Amino acid sequence: MTNLAPFITLAEQLADAARAQIMPRFRTGLKADVKSDRSPVTEADRASERTMRALINATFPDHGILGEEYGSENTDAEFVWVLDPIDGTNSFVTGKPLFGTLISLCQNKVPVIGIIDAPAVNERWIGAKGAPTTLNGTPVTTRLCHDLDTSWLYATTPDMFEDDNEAAFLRLRGGVWRTVFGGDCYAYGLLSSGHVDLVCEASLGTYDFCALAPVVEGAGGIMTDWHGQSLTLESEGRVLAAGDPSLHAKALSLLVA
Repeated sequence: MTNLAPFITLAEQLADAARAQIMPRFRTGLKADVKSDRSPVTEADRASERTMRALINATFPDHGILGEEYGSENTDAEFVWVLDPIDGTNSFVTGKPLFGTLISLCQNKVPVIGIIDAPAVNERWIGAKGAPTTLNGTPVTTRLCHDLDTSWLYATTPDMFEDDNEAAFLRLRGGVWRTVFGGDCYAYGLLSSGHVDLVCEASLGTYDFCALAPVVEGAGGIMTDWHGQSLTLESEGRVLAAGDPSLHAKALSLLVA
């Protein structure tokens, strides 16, 4: 098994560097531009990704990079970094502190390291293959919840579900006890720390989910696509995370019914 320690060290340096670009701009009235897909982007997004890419290129020049703002380079490499400088730009722009930086390292297209860094609340989850997930250095675990009708479900917004995806999500929402909207990547940190039972989302980009899987799985949970397949660089943008594997199976059965 590859020694991931040097890569984890770099991943934390990337998170620190992104914080240094993001936090001085938070709640300063920074204006958002509109990208071609109608999503918002700010100079904080751009500056933090530029900084992270420069660090990766200086440290591991043979590694690939896939980032939300500046695209891909050398993605046929064995190791590819996947970067979302600000997951939850809507939250960032409107002063809500639950946005985060997502950093993942994939080996042969499979995520092996993931970081969810929530700088405004000073919380950082780190997940790595073969190691327990930590929150600010302390190991965390998901909680057991065997029954859908006692589970808490999170999704960022109902607007991400359309057509057949909406019908599937409504089946799942109808089977759980409570549904909460508005968490972006922070919801997966809450799940990994045992506060939430399910997160179900659609319409995600690769940079939205690659960092999340190692965090969830290292805490004892499970995260797959809606077909129950493990997530890779080539996965679709529909994901289901659960703290309890038995609950995941029940939730998945409603999504594919």
